[in-house]
Amino acid sequence: MKTLPILAVTVVVVCAAGGAWWAAQRHVHEPVAQTGDDGEVYWTCAMHPEVRMDAPGNCPICGMTLVQKRAAAQAATAHADTLPTVEVTAQMVQRLGIRTTTVERGRFWQRVDTVGRVEVDARRIRTLESRAAGWIEQQRVHAVGERVRAGETLAGVYAPELYAAQQELLLARRSGDEALQSAARQRLRLLGADAAQIDAILRRGEAQRALPLLAPADGVVLDLDVHEGRQIAPGMPLARIADLSSVWIIAEVPEAQLGRITEGRPAEARFAALPGEVFEGRIDYLYPGVDTVTRTARVRVVFDNPDWRLTPGMYADVALFGGARDDVLTIPSEALIRTGTRSVVIVALDDHRFRPAEVVAGDERNGRTVILDGLAGNERVVVSGQFLIDSEASLRGAFGRMSAPAHAHSSGEGP
Repeated sequence: MKTLPILAVTVVVVCAAGGAWWAAQRHVHEPVAQTGDDGEVYWTCAMHPEVRMDAPGNCPICGMTLVQKRAAAQAATAHADTLPTVEVTAQMVQRLGIRTTTVERGRFWQRVDTVGRVEVDARRIRTLESRAAGWIEQQRVHAVGERVRAGETLAGVYAPELYAAQQELLLARRSGDEALQSAARQRLRLLGADAAQIDAILRRGEAQRALPLLAPADGVVLDLDVHEGRQIAPGMPLARIADLSSVWIIAEVPEAQLGRITEGRPAEARFAALPGEVFEGRIDYLYPGVDTVTRTARVRVVFDNPDWRLTPGMYADVALFGGARDDVLTIPSEALIRTGTRSVVIVALDDHRFRPAEVVAGDERNGRTVILDGLAGNERVVVSGQFLIDSEASLRGAFGRMSAPAHAHSSGEGP
């Protein structure tokens, strides 16, 4: 008998809860008040935007006070795959700091920003080899990396064959036979002596035991296989010298951006070791092939380096410039909403009505992005507060899709 009052109270509570739930569902799905072509006025909950009532009151779910809103009439009947128009009051526009700007049409310069590394210009490397068997004497340069000048003596080379050729030249001159002199000079050139060295032999009138091994150009020593007293053989490489008055920068360009650059176009480089300085060069060569791991291709850029401040191994921030594209649409990059599956901008229909528009975005440079499709060129887009508007439009579209089957069923249309 004691359990009867408790059971009665439980039944009353359950009935009351069921009645409240039924009333909430009826209010959510009942038609809202229409106000003609200008739109509809309804009241909704800030926490539960699916609640739409035709009179002020409290939210049947959480009890919060409902807020009044006005939406475009076409938004209530929008199809499931379209984004609705959002209307924002003047006070909310000011509060959210919504700003708009006009879509611009004009010229856009293509550019690729990447990184690269300074390397020796392979066309400026000179290799010195022995032309005759002999020995190294009177070594002057001793280490890799030393800087040398054109005509500077690296070492002396004593070769019996070279010494004999000098004596033949002197004998030919004493004989007065021009043919013999010409043949003797040719033999010395084939053994590695240059014209200046041959003239010096004729001026002195005597053969030189160790003929100087001269640097062919200004540069740095890359390899050195010259040591005092070492025996050498014909064809043996003695040294490699690189002229650094011009260098290469090998840049890595992502595969997707290769179409923006061509050979002969300008380029710029900046170095952490030389802050504030910009070096200008040109794109010299696009290497064939793409790295299968990094999906990048190598691009060779040539830079003048008269003072030799750029040395091999330095890293650089490189800007590669492509050609100009005319009559393209651009918007501020901050106006673009990227979700990972689509790109959206918020188009301002007037001062208070906004509509999301899906676009196809292209290149980006200096804070502006090219729009390939989705805009006509005479719109205004939102550059501040667009994320809130996009969220509101997405919510309305989602609730429209959820309620569409119920409306279709009640109107007598197909299942």
